[in-house]
Amino acid sequence: MKRNDLLKHLKANNCELLREGNNHSIYRNKSNDKQSAIGRHLELDNLLCRKICKQLDIPLI
Repeated sequence: MKRNDLLKHLKANNCELLREGNNHSIYRNKSNDKQSAIGRHLELDNLLCRKICKQLDIPLI
């Protein structure tokens, strides 16, 4: 999955960028304050995207 598609899905589900790191971006779900790291690769594995959604407690893609 494209990283931009995942970021659009996160923003649509009440998640915001918390901070930028060297290799990862940290996103936070505003409703439950859970966090997850998202790598800087242009293409992310589908299983990784599902794991990120589970960590943030949002619907799976």
